[in-house]
Amino acid sequence: MRRIGSLEIAVFLGLLALILLLGIGGASLLGTLPLGQWRAISLLAAVIVLTYLSAFIIYRLALRAWPLAEGSAAPGSRAAFAANLNMLFYLLLFNSLIRTHFLPLPLLRLVYLALGARLGENTYSAGALLDPPLTTIGSNTIVGHDAVVFAHVIEGERLELQRVWIGSGVTIGAHAVIMAGTRIGDGAIISVGAVLTKGTVVGPGEVWGGVPARRLKG
Repeated sequence: MRRIGSLEIAVFLGLLALILLLGIGGASLLGTLPLGQWRAISLLAAVIVLTYLSAFIIYRLALRAWPLAEGSAAPGSRAAFAANLNMLFYLLLFNSLIRTHFLPLPLLRLVYLALGARLGENTYSAGALLDPPLTTIGSNTIVGHDAVVFAHVIEGERLELQRVWIGSGVTIGAHAVIMAGTRIGDGAIISVGAVLTKGTVVGPGEVWGGVPARRLKG
């Protein structure tokens, strides 16, 4: 795995400082309100909520400045910088939201949308979408409990990004793994614990399962 460079770290820390400033500063404005005996709890909750709202906004602005580019990211390239900055945001800010089961699914859907995922109507994920800006899912699709969908490849020094496309009416079973570059057609079913390797193409209505996954029906 490549080391994240000092420039990416410096830029992230600068953005993080801005996020904290906005979050804490916004919450401090509530300090003038008569919050009663729950004052401390109310202010702490306001800091957390406003900090994450600020993080979503700053993250999306960062994506505009340094968009994630599909394909190989050569060391020292703009694509590598964007990918590493995105990784820092995920590891240090958003992992606690995505990888826990604290948030109810409707709220988690809003988090994924805020992070840039393209989700159709009535689509929810009880698993983890690790690269929301590079994840497109149609309507009426469910990603099962603790399933993982990711659009990046890290193999030694190699770093590559490939969008994941998942159609409408798809069922992805619990603990399934959907790797970078996968395309899943409408109405397909991915069995519990299946592992779809990089670049797998699943046709509409097909059923896939196993490790590595293979077509079982359809």
